[in-house]
Amino acid sequence: MLTFLGQLGGFAVIVWLVVRYVVPPVRRMMTARQETVRQQLTDSAAAADRLTEASQAHSKAVEDAKVEAKQVVEEAREDAVRIAEQLQAQAEIDAERIRVQGARQVELLRSQLTRQLRLELGHESVRLAGELVRNYLADPAQRSATVDRFLDELDAMAPAPADVEYPIMAKMRSASRHALADLSIRFSTIAKSLDNQTLSTVSSELVSVAKMLDREIVVTRYLSMPAEDAAPRVRLIERLVSGKVGDATLDVLRAAVSERWSANSDLVDAIEHMSRQALLEVAERLDQVDEVEDQLFRFSRIVDAQPRLAILLGDYTAPAEGRIALLRKVLGSSSGSVNKIAVALLSQTVELLRGEPAEDAMQFLAEAAVARRGEVVAQVGAAAELSDAQRTRLTGVLSRIYGHPVTVQSQIDPELLGGLLITVGDEVVDGTLSSRLTTAKAQLPD
Repeated sequence: MLTFLGQLGGFAVIVWLVVRYVVPPVRRMMTARQETVRQQLTDSAAAADRLTEASQAHSKAVEDAKVEAKQVVEEAREDAVRIAEQLQAQAEIDAERIRVQGARQVELLRSQLTRQLRLELGHESVRLAGELVRNYLADPAQRSATVDRFLDELDAMAPAPADVEYPIMAKMRSASRHALADLSIRFSTIAKSLDNQTLSTVSSELVSVAKMLDREIVVTRYLSMPAEDAAPRVRLIERLVSGKVGDATLDVLRAAVSERWSANSDLVDAIEHMSRQALLEVAERLDQVDEVEDQLFRFSRIVDAQPRLAILLGDYTAPAEGRIALLRKVLGSSSGSVNKIAVALLSQTVELLRGEPAEDAMQFLAEAAVARRGEVVAQVGAAAELSDAQRTRLTGVLSRIYGHPVTVQSQIDPELLGGLLITVGDEVVDGTLSSRLTTAKAQLPD
């Protein structure tokens, strides 16, 4: 019985402990679990509602999408039709533009080909004409006939009369031109009383004085000062050269410094000019003027045709002795003898070069020699040597045209083919066949 009561009491204690400490947490857990289940049931019901709404929204979206897709397809179809129409219209416009441009391009190409063909035909015609002319002129008689025909044409020409004057005059202004004219008259008076040897000495002494004045710029400036009283200038030149030059040379220098010069260099040019006149006076007395003129002209042509020689002779920075030696070597190697007066004139020209090209100085010297006799220089280019009759006729025709005696200085240039190229001062008369062929070629269409 006690055992039973003990067990019952133990059981009661256990029950009380369970009720006291186990039941409340369990009850709370069950309550929480029930709440969770109820919440899940509520959420499930809400989810079911949302699913229903989503299904309805999906169905509506599908319907809307079908409608919109149908509308897009319709719009796309309409756009396709419109784009096709636009592309067709643009294609028609482009095709028309291409057709027009093509027509223009074809016309332009046709025009270019036509011009090119005409040009090629023209060039070929000129070339064939040149060959025919050259073949025709291979006969010396026919080439000579072209000169005669040009002389016939020249007879009908009447260029303005040429004034014959020393080429040095063209370099000077009015005061120096008058001074040089007065000095020339004074020199002629002095030269009449001198023999040939003295004139040659005067020429050499004047060259020496010209070189000195070219170096002494201050002295030259004073001697060419345009003061009314020339006595101080005369006394200065006397102090500078007395005892170094002869009386005749001193007289020429007194006359030179007494004149009024436009520029300092004009005085030096005038003294150089007088030195040349002294030698040309000797040539006239010895009846060698024609020979001297011809040799001066021929050497000027040699220098003009050989640029290397012109550069060496014109290198005024090199000693004059070396350049004169080169000149004499070239003259010595030429065929035939060279006139001593021509050699002296050429040597003086090289010695007195002051920066101008040697070929210009040589040409200037040749023209000065011809101008002394009041003649007009005509430089004549021909394809072959002129006959004596043609040279005589040419000289006569030019003398009649220009109203002065004419000296013909000729040079041979086979490239002229036929006819003549005449240069008198600044005037050029071109009657060559080569120029006519060139003119014909220049007139061809571009």
